[in-house]
Amino acid sequence: MSKTKPATAAAKPPKADKPKLVRDSFTMPKGEYEVIDLLKQRLTGLGRTAKKSELLRAGIAALQGLADKALLKALEAVPSLKTGRPKAEPVAEAKPADQKPVKPAKPAKPVKKAPVPKKAAAPAAAAKKPVARKAAPAKPRAKA
Repeated sequence: MSKTKPATAAAKPPKADKPKLVRDSFTMPKGEYEVIDLLKQRLTGLGRTAKKSELLRAGIAALQGLADKALLKALEAVPSLKTGRPKAEPVAEAKPADQKPVKPAKPAKPVKKAPVPKKAAAPAAAAKKPVARKAAPAKPRAKA
């Protein structure tokens, strides 16, 4: 025997597949990163808000539409950068010239802890018994 699907299921239009999203990170010069905020402010003035990802995707779409020579020219205008995370800026500390360097402290020896005695397992008969509770009286509902 074969089961038939209800007519309502056949009447539904097929669900459109959402594009798969990819999360990524990249490094860019601070000046170019600040241009993103300037473009966002410019778009807000035009009555359209935008997210960083929307601006980047719009830029990619614009590059995709360029001819080969124009694409190469646009890429040559952007300097190549090292990949990876930028190094953290070191905190400058003022050291007098006559001060000797401080030797790092030796690691502390681990402290031995006294063993904790294990508790004996309670017999099954001594297990806690469930406590019977009285049911709370039902509250009358207020009439609306």
